[in-house]
Amino acid sequence: MKTLTDVLLHNARTRADAVAVLDYGFSLTWSEFARRIARLGGVLNQSGINRGDRFGILALNSWRQAEVIHAGQWSGATPVPINFRLAPAEIRTIIDDAECGLLVVDEQFIGLLDGPELADWKSRYLLISGDQAGPYEQSVKSGKPVEPATGSADTEALLLFTGGTSGRAKGVPLTHGNIIANAKQASSRWTARPDDVVLHVPPMFHSAELVKTVYFMQGAANVYLPKFDPDALLRTIEEFRITFALLVPTMLMLTLQSGKVPQYDASSLKQIIYGASPMSVEWVREAFAAFPEVEFAQGYGLTETAPLLTMLDHQSHVDALEQGNTARLSSCGRVLEGVDLKIMDDNGQERTTGQVGEIYARGDNVFGGYINQEELTQQVLVEGWFRTGDLGYMDNEGYLYLKDRKQDMIVTGGENVYSSEVEAVLNRHPDVLEIAVVGIPDEIYGEKVIGVATIKSGSDPTQDELIDFCRGRIGGYKIPKQIHVVDSLPKSALGKVLKTAGQPHTFIHIDRLFQTGS
Repeated sequence: MKTLTDVLLHNARTRADAVAVLDYGFSLTWSEFARRIARLGGVLNQSGINRGDRFGILALNSWRQAEVIHAGQWSGATPVPINFRLAPAEIRTIIDDAECGLLVVDEQFIGLLDGPELADWKSRYLLISGDQAGPYEQSVKSGKPVEPATGSADTEALLLFTGGTSGRAKGVPLTHGNIIANAKQASSRWTARPDDVVLHVPPMFHSAELVKTVYFMQGAANVYLPKFDPDALLRTIEEFRITFALLVPTMLMLTLQSGKVPQYDASSLKQIIYGASPMSVEWVREAFAAFPEVEFAQGYGLTETAPLLTMLDHQSHVDALEQGNTARLSSCGRVLEGVDLKIMDDNGQERTTGQVGEIYARGDNVFGGYINQEELTQQVLVEGWFRTGDLGYMDNEGYLYLKDRKQDMIVTGGENVYSSEVEAVLNRHPDVLEIAVVGIPDEIYGEKVIGVATIKSGSDPTQDELIDFCRGRIGGYKIPKQIHVVDSLPKSALGKVLKTAGQPHTFIHIDRLFQTGS
């Protein structure tokens, strides 16, 4: 099977009467799901979306968003799921960069089209949920099905956007071959079964959604959680007898912290993959205690690698806990079969075991370059290898450990925030002289975003004024939780602001200042 549509057709043939989608009071078999997708491909064609075109999606997790994504691929077009937590101006930039010809929207986000940034899309959108979505549902039920477009492993299947150091989001086109290759690579460490029931929790605009492809290839059933909260997660696991869920550590920790796990029947749950940010040994122990029958694994990867590169499998977790080798739990695991990794220094020389350097990756899952950013593409794709921008080392047993990021990135609640994006906004504030944005440790979210600013003479903006200035200009999760005003920022001899803990003058004192609340 070369394309994801081939996988869908295979499921419709071999698991025709098996459940593909589950919702409250509603289900679809794989044959029913495929028929809807074929008709929805026709709806997209009638809306002006044809082979080779792209269309944006602004929607919460749902089976309807899933069928829209499949229908786009069925018709040879490229779906572009967009982070709805971004500011309208950022969303507009993504739509323009991707050259979208249509916007697919659910009722939660229809109000965005009333703002000045997206007002001209009011005549070019397709509403897929809510009281006014009747025409969509009628078209899907009664529309004329179209034949699936002929595609290959090299055909673009999905365009995802990830943050950029310049403040401009990077468009990452992934092919059918990239996504299917990674599912096969992951299956070397992780077993998916046809009778699994998969819960989709992280937003579907996130590359974590692609991890579930290994279950899609088995024809497993799917349940979609629109918004995360511990009660909703646990209730859904109980109601639909969920067997697999992928969670960012923040979700898992908030669920454990809620104390509500014993109130629900989660006995059906067999597998959890967590990733996107680290989780402490203490939280891993709590997770094992709360879900004693569950196999846990941690995944590491990037959007550009569709997404997984390594996995710390369940047995590695068990061995680390039983043997007291808790340092192993800070590892990302071993490289997946079919993926190559190497650790390189700044001079292009390969590092040896235990030496820190930049992680390079190679495999059929690696993307072919960013859209409209040729210079950046040439920087990150070097002689067949992808430069991840992450720093790490391999131990003598082949376990990868992350140490830092060459790119100035903060990971908060599983979302990536580039300091430069936030700094670019705050530098436009008329009272700000200099601004540095950093991440400090946070038990639940991994890191939280804070700002450290110097102010122009004669000005005296409050912290709230500086924070409010960010609203509407960047996504809410990127906005600093605190902004501290200082007399000067620590700098190198060349005048570069020092942020890294390895420098003699650092933000460690700022970290302590915020921790103590002084």
